[in-house]
Amino acid sequence: MDNYNQNFSDYTVIDSQASSGTVAKKFMANVFMWMFVALGVSTFMAYLYATNQSLLSELYTISDGVMRPSMLGWIVTFAPLGLVLLMNFGYSKLSATSLTLLFIFYAAITGMSLSFILLVYTASSVVGCFAASAVMFGIMAIMGYTTDKDLTSFGRLLGMGLIGMLVAMFINFFIGSSGLGYIISIVGVAVFTGLTAYDTQKLKRIGAGLEFDGTSTEDSKKLAILGALSLYLDFLNLFLMLLRLFGGRKD
Repeated sequence: MDNYNQNFSDYTVIDSQASSGTVAKKFMANVFMWMFVALGVSTFMAYLYATNQSLLSELYTISDGVMRPSMLGWIVTFAPLGLVLLMNFGYSKLSATSLTLLFIFYAAITGMSLSFILLVYTASSVVGCFAASAVMFGIMAIMGYTTDKDLTSFGRLLGMGLIGMLVAMFINFFIGSSGLGYIISIVGVAVFTGLTAYDTQKLKRIGAGLEFDGTSTEDSKKLAILGALSLYLDFLNLFLMLLRLFGGRKD
């Protein structure tokens, strides 16, 4: 009887682990699906506005050969930050559907604000940096998902690096140093590459704990959207930093 009880206990643990693994994989699949949807929406909107002069003129005005944001352009530039804050701080009050719609709207607005990239940089350099970002992101995401090493302490260091980088960017906004800008871009590539692995591992653990925490389907969907937002930001910022380093500007 003792052997039977022990075997049953072992079976229960194995079955629970297998079930948890299935839940985690489904959760991560949803995270990456929504991330790719958001990237697709942003890419489409950026291309649409960059190639349509009438739409582009709503965001920017050109005077003496200098492109300046219009009132709508300034709104589009700063709206993504507000939407990110709304999604994070409004998590408990927003439904999964509302959060999803906000995320898609955020991706569309971000794409509009990034339309200038196709006007400033050559198409080949944009495609090249995007491809490099995709490869680096994929490698680090796999590493974060498969590694047994706890990346929590590593994530704290990256968080400190991110704060330092933001402070440096704020300072450089006023002094306009190209050298400092170059250093910021190098640090940015390192920070967002590392954050990709850290965030992937964190999301994997969240997915693994959904079943045991008794998380509702509604909350699971909302967590997947916030997870997609996190990885979307990692990829987007990695791409922008690479573009600042290696992007070829149009004459």
